[in-house]
This record gives sequence, structure tokens and C-alpha cells, in this order.
Amino acid sequence: MERVGAARELVLGYVQALNAVDEAMRAAIPSLERLVDVLGLVRSRGIISRSGHVGTYSYEVHGAGCRFVCDNGAEVDVDFAADGSEIFDLWRLRWYGLSLPEPIDVTDEDLRAAVRSLHPLLTEVRPGWFSVAS
Repeated sequence: MERVGAARELVLGYVQALNAVDEAMRAAIPSLERLVDVLGLVRSRGIISRSGHVGTYSYEVHGAGCRFVCDNGAEVDVDFAADGSEIFDLWRLRWYGLSLPEPIDVTDEDLRAAVRSLHPLLTEVRPGWFSVAS
């Protein structure tokens, strides 16, 4: 159970880091209503560049999402669903854990168990992809 406990802490840390990114980005860019709006600011309006720095974060827009790097080096990579909700998979959770100042390496099996244990906080929006319940 200790491994699942570590995985659970990692998942909760990712969710907290994602919330912190959201708050920092919306504070720095007043026109940002939701984190997904970063994609629109880059793609359709060119208001911000595809990669750059906002506050204590660097960011890089990619495909259907964005990767944020915190000032401590932790990486929060998130994709966005068609409705604009923030979604993530086990790979993104694992990468977050490995990027921490004191890396946490957990198996996909432990991460899967951790995510399931956090229901209803987290929901599986499609196979292997999760979102924080609103």
C-alpha cells in the first residue's frame, strides 16, 4: 500500500500544481477566463507566443495542450478536451513525478490505483484520461 500511497500523493501534487498554474496564468493574463484559453491566445489571435514565460512559469503550447514548467523545475503537462476541460493521462502524471526536485518514480499500475482511489475528485473522461471533477 505504501507504493499506492506515494502515487496518490503524486497525483494530488499534480492537481495542486495544475491549480497553481491556472491561478498564476489567469492573474498574469486578465483576458484568460480558463486555462484552455491559452490555446486560443496563441493560435487565433497571436496575443502570446507559442512558448514563453508568465510569472514564475515557462510554458509551451503543443497539440491539444500545454506544458508548464514551474520555477522548481516541476513539469505540469495538460491537454484540453473539446469542452475546454483540463485532462491528463498516466504518462503526464508520471512525468510530473519524475520532474520534481526530489523525483518520485511510480508504476502505471500504482498510478492507476491511486487515480481510482481519488474518485470522485477525479473522473475518467475517456479510457486512460482523467479530469478533476468540477
